[in-house]
Amino acid sequence: MHTDLTMTWVGIASLLIFIVGYYFIATEDKYHINKAKPALMAGTLIFMLIGIYYAMNGLDGKHLHHEIEILIIEIAGIFFFLFVAMTYIEAMIDRKVFSVLRYNLVSKGYDYKKLFWVTGLLAFFISPVADNLTTALILSTVLITIDKENKAFIVPAAINIVVAANAGGAWSPFGDITTLMVWVDGKGAFVDFLYLFPASILGWGVTAYLLAKFVPEGKPPFVEGEKAVQIAPGGKIIMGLFALTIASAVISHQVLHLPAMWGMMFGLAILKLYIYRMSQEVRYDSDGIVCPKVNVFSFIAKIENDTLLFFFGILAAVGGLHFLGFLEYFTALYSQFGATTVNIGVGFLSAIVDNVPVMSAVLKSSPDMGIDAHAQWMLVTLTAGVGGSLISFGSAAGVGVMGKLHGIYTFSSHMKLAWTVLIGYIVSVAVWYLQFQVLHIGA
Repeated sequence: MHTDLTMTWVGIASLLIFIVGYYFIATEDKYHINKAKPALMAGTLIFMLIGIYYAMNGLDGKHLHHEIEILIIEIAGIFFFLFVAMTYIEAMIDRKVFSVLRYNLVSKGYDYKKLFWVTGLLAFFISPVADNLTTALILSTVLITIDKENKAFIVPAAINIVVAANAGGAWSPFGDITTLMVWVDGKGAFVDFLYLFPASILGWGVTAYLLAKFVPEGKPPFVEGEKAVQIAPGGKIIMGLFALTIASAVISHQVLHLPAMWGMMFGLAILKLYIYRMSQEVRYDSDGIVCPKVNVFSFIAKIENDTLLFFFGILAAVGGLHFLGFLEYFTALYSQFGATTVNIGVGFLSAIVDNVPVMSAVLKSSPDMGIDAHAQWMLVTLTAGVGGSLISFGSAAGVGVMGKLHGIYTFSSHMKLAWTVLIGYIVSVAVWYLQFQVLHIGA
């Protein structure tokens, strides 16, 4: 048990630091301060103050040191997992894998309605592998290249991509940082999350059906004479290696009792060896010009390091509040209102606060989920993932698309159609209830 430090000067100061830090994270667009900066400051400063408090009061530092070590292991597992996944995505971008996807979509001559459904379906099925943020960024880039002038098409299509990416991410440990956190924490086996597929796809499907009514008729303009794009040498093999890396992460976690990130780092080692072999060969492009040599570090250099540092900072900050005793209040909600009610509420909270710190708080407080604890952990995974779509900045995918479609996909344009997302959210929870509580499938 922790000593309750919530009412001491260090407890009050830490809570204020967290609130101020979170204010700047939420108002990133207003102040143009990258959210990694306040998150990292809050996360590191809280523990610096705890260390000062322990030193001033002559308390046993071994307890603090032990807690920090546990926290570092938790953060490292997620940090390195994402590090490898992002490296592979950058490698595939470099090898023009996603450029081919964009060209194929634009050149097919689809009308707006068909493009709306195709981009939504792609977002739903790519995000379980590539993660929801990456998927949303890729497909929102595709939207701009289809027709950047037509807001009547772009806004519902952008909302559809965000909802589909978040819903697709909820049923796979690789699809969303919150699902990854639940899996790494051992609250469910890899296969358990796949049982959330019906709730995820039906919830998104209902929202997409309602959004499709706002998509205009007609076809987007296509630039005549646009050159066809081919996957660059090594691209297809890198796609295969990424699939192998994900398989090794699953085997590491489920069979070998190693952290999931160990399998990912093994996959990075394979990628580095393959790229080394590629760089030894002289390659020519279609015009007979020697292709530049490929280097894994050029992929690593393009990773969104701010995203990684944001996760480090926010997980450290929540860990600090947990150490001080604040998350005991969160645990009390479960005993007072029941797990189902609170877990449904988590979805609405994650839309306002961002789902990563909310899920971190739930995992850190480790509340009593009752006799059907497994089904409840699946519910909170679903609601935290899907609930982030209710507000534009409630998820990493939404924030990413807001940045990509600046001035087009905004808080207000999202909120005008947010009722469609809410109906989909209710459908997802209803499907979970029918499946897990009534039919006992996957429970």
